[in-house]
Amino acid sequence: MSIFVDEKNKVLVQGATGHQGVFHIGEMKKFGTKVVAGVTPNKGGMKVHDVPIYDNVSDAVVETKANTSLILVPAKFAKDAVFEALDSGIKTVVVITENIPFHDAMDFVHYAKYKNATLIGPNCPGIASPGKTKIGILPGGIFKAGEIGVASRSGTLTYEIVNSLSEKNIGQSTCVGLGGDPIIGTTFIDSLIEFEKDKKTKGIVLVGEIGGTAEEDASEFIIEHITKPVFAFIAGRTAPPGKRMGHAGAIIARGKGTAKSKIEAFKKADVKLAKFPTDIADLVETYV
Repeated sequence: MSIFVDEKNKVLVQGATGHQGVFHIGEMKKFGTKVVAGVTPNKGGMKVHDVPIYDNVSDAVVETKANTSLILVPAKFAKDAVFEALDSGIKTVVVITENIPFHDAMDFVHYAKYKNATLIGPNCPGIASPGKTKIGILPGGIFKAGEIGVASRSGTLTYEIVNSLSEKNIGQSTCVGLGGDPIIGTTFIDSLIEFEKDKKTKGIVLVGEIGGTAEEDASEFIIEHITKPVFAFIAGRTAPPGKRMGHAGAIIARGKGTAKSKIEAFKKADVKLAKFPTDIADLVETYV
């Protein structure tokens, strides 16, 4: 099994004819993703890797029955793109675009909840369920189907940790790239809920970083609701207070959101902590 996405997702790509759109449509198709349409205004009638391009999402949904959208448009168009997808009946939206204004993200995250849709991102690498589908920009070659769920705030660390798991023949059920912005759709807790319900998932890996309280909130939830073993890595342990490190969400303020506070919270929840990203695979191998 998997969470959030599977082989039933029919994907359309908004921003399909740009450089990134063309490249990642090809990569998703190689992975086995059902990419059924692309959308770029005034480019209707074209094809990208044999995928038909439409002028708008509504026409694409009617013609192809797409139920999922991958957003690859520039930041200033991202809010309109998400609204267009949701208003066209799309129920899963993956927003790769970074540098989206916070108010725009607030608007479309709340609108997705109103529409009862799953929204992953923004500023994320996407989601992959090996053997089923990949929606986003994650490198397909690192994955191996298996029983470990991964949810991560960091794209690059996701790749490193998943690759180290696969090298030890430890497969993944689903890998969720949550995104590094302060305002995101799908959270650690959302992922934990689904991984706990998923019979195929036997263990859960969380990849966190400094800033915000997502890891502390997840720790409290783990104590109350999660029965499966949980493993974690926290990036930014040497970051000085008050510094923003990489992601817009990675900001430490007034003693909250530090690596120390997150590590202490995970320890209280009996989460197995790795000192380095590649140590995760060794921990998982020991406990699962």
